[in-house]
Amino acid sequence: MLRQRDWRAVEQVNVITWIWGSKYHQRDVARLARRVRKNLTLDHTFHVFTSGSTDGYASMGVVAHRIADPELCARNCFCRLRMFDPDWQRDNKLSGWIVSLDLDLVIVRSLDEVLAPSDQDFKILTGVNSTNPNPLNGSMMALRAGTHEGVWRYFSPYAANQIKYHEFPDDQGWIWSQMPNASGWQGGKEGVYAFHKPGWPGFPQESTYVMPTDARVIAFVGRRKPGMYLQLPWVKKYWLEQ
Repeated sequence: MLRQRDWRAVEQVNVITWIWGSKYHQRDVARLARRVRKNLTLDHTFHVFTSGSTDGYASMGVVAHRIADPELCARNCFCRLRMFDPDWQRDNKLSGWIVSLDLDLVIVRSLDEVLAPSDQDFKILTGVNSTNPNPLNGSMMALRAGTHEGVWRYFSPYAANQIKYHEFPDDQGWIWSQMPNASGWQGGKEGVYAFHKPGWPGFPQESTYVMPTDARVIAFVGRRKPGMYLQLPWVKKYWLEQ
């Protein structure tokens, strides 16, 4: 088996993000794409999957696709499960290492070691949910194309409603049911954090707004979003002023 550092030289990297509804806009896609481009020296292609128009993205250097299952676009985020479908991967010319990033990530510095292809076939942000017993969080995911196709094959909204879930059925709950031992980036390690969640300095009693000194990427999970914290210099610097 190739060592982890060898994957970088042989595997295509596709970074993808998703946008539907009215919470986010094309400028948010442009912002994330710029930050990834600035902080990821690995050769990669940036894609967006949208329920809206695909116009205007090419000028940003972003490859735009329509979301295949608009009926699955909701708070559940079920439409993201399509990334496990090998037919969908082929139709969208996605091979190699597929990295899914949420639009509300704050990218601080180099992502090379964080997003480099791994000898794991699947990685996901873990250990950052504070009330949800599910250890997995879909803000950051990475998948080797052609693996774990059962996550999509066995999915249906009905099936997702039959498994144990927290407040409502969602994609990360379904992934947990199919891959109960999934792992990846541990919150608070390797420069990966979730804002004011487990792994954040001082959480929970003495949680601080100060950015961790080793931060590479900070996820804003749940109801907290970067735009709510523009008074923080690091949010303004690394998210707003790009």
